[in-house]
Amino acid sequence: MIMTERADEIGRGTLARVAAFVYRYLVLGLFLALLGAPTMIMWILLEPSVSNAIPFVAALAPVAPALSAALYAQRDWSRAPDLNPGRALWRGLRINLVDTLKWWLPVLAVAAVLTVNLGYADTVPGGQTLRPVCLVLLAALALWSGHLLAVTAYFSFRTRDALRVAAAELARWRPTLGLAALLVVAVATVLLTSEAVLLATGWAFAGLLRLTLRPVEADVAERFVQRG
Repeated sequence: MIMTERADEIGRGTLARVAAFVYRYLVLGLFLALLGAPTMIMWILLEPSVSNAIPFVAALAPVAPALSAALYAQRDWSRAPDLNPGRALWRGLRINLVDTLKWWLPVLAVAAVLTVNLGYADTVPGGQTLRPVCLVLLAALALWSGHLLAVTAYFSFRTRDALRVAAAELARWRPTLGLAALLVVAVATVLLTSEAVLLATGWAFAGLLRLTLRPVEADVAERFVQRG
């Protein structure tokens, strides 16, 4: 009954549904811009140097909670569409914040160490070997984090179980390849344009992230969630 009432708020016409879609993603874009603003401000203020690697990485702290809320809300919109998309976004942020930060902050700590090692690779013996190792580890960490977003946005696992489930999902090559493509596009956007462009198009990245991780959601529900 609740889903029917919410669906009636939008209507069944094509124009109404297109307008609702545009409105939802406009709200999503504003939400991501709001939560991503501290990261962008920090990156603008910091000089791009190796000595600032740690604060650069630390500034990413709001990113995973924001994306987790975006994933949660997009699923909620598809299940029970209504005219208040912001409600699902803030609910997703509230519900997933603690679980997301439990793994995201350690991930950022490891990423900071790897970034510093990468930046100072030329100053230590064997640095030419260290650099590709750090790059591979950073890429693996980013892909693992992508799967962790799906696990913690859609399910309630203990942190150590979420880490194991996400590691198992890395073997699913299509979602992992999709995450790698999104990561490359995001990095290229920052390098070729600016952080502001990435922030302005965050709604599109969040939508593509939802599409990429839907098979992960289905697989985790099938393999790791005990049915009542």
